[in-house]
Amino acid sequence: MAVLSLKGGVGKTSVVLGLAGAAVARGVRTLVVDLDPQGNCTAALEAGATSATMADVLADPKRSVLARAIAPSAWGPHLDVLVGAEEAERHNRPDTDSKRLGRLDKALSKLDSLHDPAGEDRAPPYRLVLMDCPPSLGALTRSALVGADRALLVTEPTIFAVTGVQRAFEAVQTEREHNPDLQPLGVVVNRVRARSMEHSYRIDELRQIFGPLVLPTMLPDRSAVQHAQGACLPIQRWGTPGAREIAVSFDALLARVLRTTRVRRRGGSPGEG
Repeated sequence: MAVLSLKGGVGKTSVVLGLAGAAVARGVRTLVVDLDPQGNCTAALEAGATSATMADVLADPKRSVLARAIAPSAWGPHLDVLVGAEEAERHNRPDTDSKRLGRLDKALSKLDSLHDPAGEDRAPPYRLVLMDCPPSLGALTRSALVGADRALLVTEPTIFAVTGVQRAFEAVQTEREHNPDLQPLGVVVNRVRARSMEHSYRIDELRQIFGPLVLPTMLPDRSAVQHAQGACLPIQRWGTPGAREIAVSFDALLARVLRTTRVRRRGGSPGEG
């Protein structure tokens, strides 16, 4: 699943981390793919050291390179990270051809054949792959859309964020011409303040634009999210009332993700989710 927004600062990475933490709590084997050259997911998840990064995978999507770029997260035994790097920005050219755009998909097609990154016995396949995209429609985001089955659009209830999510939805629709498996999972509204009239207005506006694609689970604006990320901990372990509230929201969002996504054996037939 690609997690994207074409406006920065709306909490896209926070949504990825919240879903990853919910997956750890449920014991769902998950891979976070850090496509953002800022590498915030990699840092927050305290990924182990690797001899390759996302930049190397995009340059050479061989199984051996993919294996060297995946590290276990400090958050739990069921969560791994395909680590990000600033060097991935050189693959973010706007004029990239379709062959280059397919490199990430080609690499991810080899996930099921990998052994556990820590060198243990062969691990079961990932149930969920979360791709954290940069906040722009360059080759990195487009590569994620080429390789994804689902796209989760993240927005805030503000005027500029609403415009950004409209552009993101248009990008998903355009990329479906090249990836017919791609479907928009929905729009998740982040950092909602229940007593804000402006937020209520913008949420109504989003519902008018996207209809049922606006997900019923909305994520409240809580400072605990930033505190947990600063401590490199999942929000599910932070323990404050605000953290517990938003953890419930992330668990509900993950449940929807798992219901509406499927296990795909790339190169083979779809399996049941």
